[in-house]
Amino acid sequence: MVEWLISKGLTPYPEALAHMEARVNAILAGKAPEQIWLVEHPPIFTAGTSARKDDLKAPDMFDVFESRRGGEYTYHGPGQRVAYAMLDLNTRGKDVRAYVNKLEAWVIATLAEFNVQAGSRAGRVGVWVDRPERPSLPDGRIAEDKIAAIGVRIRRWVTFHGVSINVEPDLSHYNGIVPCGIADYGVTSLVDLGIPATMDDLDTALKRRFAEIF
Repeated sequence: MVEWLISKGLTPYPEALAHMEARVNAILAGKAPEQIWLVEHPPIFTAGTSARKDDLKAPDMFDVFESRRGGEYTYHGPGQRVAYAMLDLNTRGKDVRAYVNKLEAWVIATLAEFNVQAGSRAGRVGVWVDRPERPSLPDGRIAEDKIAAIGVRIRRWVTFHGVSINVEPDLSHYNGIVPCGIADYGVTSLVDLGIPATMDDLDTALKRRFAEIF
């Protein structure tokens, strides 16, 4: 059984890191079940193991934390749901690529409940939506925005970190970084797409769709 935990208010990032470390160690020791933890953070930037210094455009804008997850710089803040997944791939399959694909599929299926046609993209981790109402990119491609980021870490086949989905964050805060090292695309949220969803609505959909994917 997977335990679900929802934290109200804003969870400090160091507290989240400590919680994940403790839970992963407990799972490895056979002393705790797997867990999905849903949180919001104060406005922060986090750096993954592939983060490039030049992608941090405004280092004094918010606190910056080294996360030790995969990926580059990302933003967390109020109005964004972060779903930390502490799952045991020893029993679910020791395949990192398949796990990341399942995280993407989970988000895509969840967003479909709000009539958002989102998808994954080859060579770009995360979940994206087309924005045909905007000018095309210089090479003629349809404009796209990222609505969810994914970053994972794995210790002895137990997972850390997870996904972040934009419900109604301040999208201007992304101006302080090159999100995930990709400058050609923007970021969006459910509310930016004209969908007045609440965090509770998203949480319900996440829990319902999780069992279908995992």
